[in-house]
Amino acid sequence: MDEQLFFKKLNSLCTSKEIFDFLSSLEAMSDTMASGALQRISEVEVDDNGLKNPEGVLENEVFRALCFQFEFESSKLSNTGLLNALQALIKLRIDPQSTLMASLLSEGKERLGKGQLTVKNLCALGESLLELEGPSCATLEEIVNHMQEKDIEKWSPREMVMVYKMLQVTVREGERYQDLLNRLNSVTLNIVSQLSSKFTSIILNSLVVLHQTQAVPLITALCKHSVKHIPYFTGDELVNVLEAFLYFGHHEEIFTEALETHVPKSIFTMHPQTVSKVMQYCCRKMILSKPIFDAAAESFISDADRFTTDQIAGYIIPFGTLNYLPTSASSLFRKLETILHARFSHFQPRTLLKLLHSCVLIQRYPVNFLPKIFSPYFLQQLQAQPPGLDRIVTSQLTQLFLTVTLECPFYEGPKLLPKYQVKAFLMPPSSLDVHLLKRVKTGLLYLLKKRMYFASEVSTPYFYTVDIEIKLDEEGFVLPAAQCEEVHRRVAVCVDGQNRFCVNSHNLLGEEAIKQRHLQLLGYEVVQIPFFEIESLQNSRKMAEYLHKKIFPHTYGLGC
Repeated sequence: MDEQLFFKKLNSLCTSKEIFDFLSSLEAMSDTMASGALQRISEVEVDDNGLKNPEGVLENEVFRALCFQFEFESSKLSNTGLLNALQALIKLRIDPQSTLMASLLSEGKERLGKGQLTVKNLCALGESLLELEGPSCATLEEIVNHMQEKDIEKWSPREMVMVYKMLQVTVREGERYQDLLNRLNSVTLNIVSQLSSKFTSIILNSLVVLHQTQAVPLITALCKHSVKHIPYFTGDELVNVLEAFLYFGHHEEIFTEALETHVPKSIFTMHPQTVSKVMQYCCRKMILSKPIFDAAAESFISDADRFTTDQIAGYIIPFGTLNYLPTSASSLFRKLETILHARFSHFQPRTLLKLLHSCVLIQRYPVNFLPKIFSPYFLQQLQAQPPGLDRIVTSQLTQLFLTVTLECPFYEGPKLLPKYQVKAFLMPPSSLDVHLLKRVKTGLLYLLKKRMYFASEVSTPYFYTVDIEIKLDEEGFVLPAAQCEEVHRRVAVCVDGQNRFCVNSHNLLGEEAIKQRHLQLLGYEVVQIPFFEIESLQNSRKMAEYLHKKIFPHTYGLGC
């Protein structure tokens, strides 16, 4: 039978029985046709759970005859017939230790050693070896060495993707194969628009694993190209793409918009790990996407009982970090409390602490669980989990304790011992916009005439650092910053640059919101100077007028 007609007929058949009946009707067929038949059987009979009808396939006489022929005539097979059969039999879960598989593998490796395989053959053998022997397979390196000698310009997208996958597991040190990678990255850039969602995801994942931070044009092109594939990525593929965006620090507004369209309508069919990664992406990029966060809250309320503890934390922590209460907040935190009561001991100590800390950022107080958190047993567990009681952990513990002290006066449980408390909260260097602070200080100097009347970056006894502190006496006169007597009021001026807000938003981040809330409860008059109110002020006089209205709204003239 003509090969073209054979494959046309074969691809129209939808069950293994139909395929076996069709093969029985043929007098003869080439090894390419026989391996094609095995591949079609694997396509119709294998799903995510494996072989649907093992006995109907593996015990079939036609199937056994095909396997017998491949095993004992492997040296006579064409490269295509040999390697296609090997791939199909792997998919059909044939025992890797069987004489059939050993025969095909041995023949494939022999031809590799003799340099008889084309690029397509090399990729097929590489894919089979990855499936059978995993990343530790030494032969993969031999395949990559052969690939180095080939003309990349002539490779198909599938072949390029396969080489990325092989490089991912063979490049273990330094600059090895970097020349091949540079050529591969360069050629891939020209075909990005042709890549499927699957190939886009695989290549981005490989670039992350291979630390290809210098391949900026390719990374940018792939990230832009990924936007159109968002509705079609599988869960694992989307996770790979999000991890690439995070690893390379890439930001694409249309990518976020596409996520906002896709996630809310698909969230109940998405895997919790995928949603957790979407939330992590938003959190790390400081993107407050209300459609995504509201949808994640609904999904959590509905399905959180089947989530892992890491997924639970992955869903909830971003709400605190980005200082957002969803429309279904009361149901969301009721559900979280129910889960914590049932599974408290299942959480890793650091994960649990971070989760509860994120809740207090948005004024959701886990008072029922704090006695356990402040208990010596839990603190010992925290210490035992690397990296132990570091500055991050002790800051979170201290802020939890300060929160219940200031905001939950009814709490009567154990206190956090002083030895676990920090002297000052750790604020990331990027939190303070030095340029903006300088502009505000210049405006204040213009307003107050002397630098002695305000202090900047002041450490308080209450763990927080105040950007600018102004002291006033009982009559409202400004006192020298160094004076400690007769201080009636303290003004904490919070100079909030863009880094203290969610991206493209006037929504303060959770850490800054809780700081300003606590300073107020500690007796400070908090005056917020957000960047978007002062970025248009052109000179010191205008800044001084603005600061006068903000800090001293009821004073017409300032006496010092």
